[in-house]
Amino acid sequence: MPPKGRKRRINEVFPVSGPARHVLDSMMIIIGSFITALAFNMFLLPNHIASGGVSGLSIVVNSLFGIEPAYVQWALNIPLFAAGFLLLGRNYAIRSLLGTVVLPLFVYLTKDWIIPTTDPLLSSLYGGIGVGLGLGIVFRGRGSTGGLSTLAQIIQKFSGQSLSTCVVMMDGLVITLAGIVLSPEKALYALIGLYITGKIIDAVELGLNYTKVAYIIAEKTDEISEAVLVHLDRGLTKLSARGGYTGDNRPVLMVVVGQSEVTRLKTLVQQLEPTAFVIITNAHEVLGEGFKRQA
Repeated sequence: MPPKGRKRRINEVFPVSGPARHVLDSMMIIIGSFITALAFNMFLLPNHIASGGVSGLSIVVNSLFGIEPAYVQWALNIPLFAAGFLLLGRNYAIRSLLGTVVLPLFVYLTKDWIIPTTDPLLSSLYGGIGVGLGLGIVFRGRGSTGGLSTLAQIIQKFSGQSLSTCVVMMDGLVITLAGIVLSPEKALYALIGLYITGKIIDAVELGLNYTKVAYIIAEKTDEISEAVLVHLDRGLTKLSARGGYTGDNRPVLMVVVGQSEVTRLKTLVQQLEPTAFVIITNAHEVLGEGFKRQA
């Protein structure tokens, strides 16, 4: 932690709390659901790319019986929401109610929008990007769109399996069904879309501007510590370590810095001790003094 009394950095993000936080979360869920619905109607549905979830099931049902996907999604989401309320609790129901309702609504309202491409590869790529972006925004708003993720959480609760295993199992069943009903080729495109969706969700939730963590092994730890505190205005932590060859006890400095500060840190260390051993790695997200604050 930075020394007591050190001024807050200007890039610190202060939390939004109370009613304002609930309004912001609701707006993010609505915006994210709209983007998801748009990607569904413009890329996935026209090319029959059922990349998992209730939306994928609605594409399969639409191909077989011609039923509007929005109706199928409502028909499946409502009983799944009720099961989630009964088995997962009130808090889960509150977080998922808005997304469960508005996503099928936006799917219905945007069903006649222009289709930009009929190429299945482009559709799986851009459909995956759009769905991942939308769901990532929904998740950042602490919400959910319900669907088979609810069923996955129920299975997790009673089976003891990890949530990721249950989600993959649900999506795998949908893609397998799409491969049987539609075509194996469509299922392969759906796998591409599902993979892209997962990567984009991670990028939206964790951010693209990686913070860096530096581990410094040096003799002049006191001088380097002082330089980091004074010249970088960053706190640091001294970790206890022991040399693998010598067996000597020596501290390891752990410093978290922004990406733009990496060069300054390396320069400071090199000036004070050119032979110091420095390891720099990515940290997807950092919460705390001098970085983001979480509500």
